[in-house]
Amino acid sequence: MKINTSFVEKILTLFIKEELAKFHFQLGIVGISGGLDSTVCAFLASKALGPGNVIGFILPYGDTFGRDIDALEVVRTLGIRSEIINIAPMVDAYYNEHPTDNKILIGNKMARERMSILYDFSAREKALILGTSNKTELLLGYGTIHGDMACAINPLGDLYKTQIRELGQHLGVPDKIRKKEPTAGLWEGQTDEEELGLTYEEVDRLLYQMVDKRKTADEAIAMGFKKEMVKRVVLLLKNSEFKRKLPPIAKLSERTVGHDFLFPYDREQ
Repeated sequence: MKINTSFVEKILTLFIKEELAKFHFQLGIVGISGGLDSTVCAFLASKALGPGNVIGFILPYGDTFGRDIDALEVVRTLGIRSEIINIAPMVDAYYNEHPTDNKILIGNKMARERMSILYDFSAREKALILGTSNKTELLLGYGTIHGDMACAINPLGDLYKTQIRELGQHLGVPDKIRKKEPTAGLWEGQTDEEELGLTYEEVDRLLYQMVDKRKTADEAIAMGFKKEMVKRVVLLLKNSEFKRKLPPIAKLSERTVGHDFLFPYDREQ
């Protein structure tokens, strides 16, 4: 699973630059939490577009559980533009009218509120949003639809979490961010691995075999992966498939979007 970090950096910076240019955009927006994925995305965007063409948004809920400091360090290190907006007033206004004790519901609302702000500024600034969901998260469905999974382009979506750590080291991401315990920041004390019940190291090795190498569940078990983990990962893969697709459209005509109207944007008519 080791990657050629210099080659990956070259491919991803070119990807960011070319995808924005296709649609005549110069500016990129990144929601920066102070975690590894958003930091790596911001580093790549800065290299691809230049610091003056990247806007980093820091969107805490209240005190954001101490993660603001690292996010601020990222924007200062890169020299990119930044905005800090506290989402607590917006989220609290909704739950004052529709209260709940369900932490997942509240966390999803926070993720969607953040993305709502990013898309508002995307229109204001004529900028495209760069996604920060990695391959592990996308395959396991560990993300919020119309929240952190939403974006215009995603440079990180084909890199497993452990590979992003490797790329982060190559890009010069500070050690304290690379080694920080991964969290979506949905509530105080929340961590990705505790919520998933799996470590990224073990689940990435399994996903690599089952997805990239196309091993069956039985083959993975025969390779030494625990049966309970394999069954859990297969269930997560299957149950989250809807998150990885555009909403299906019922076909009624000869030419249907997503079915057989698949022309690229620059096709000559």
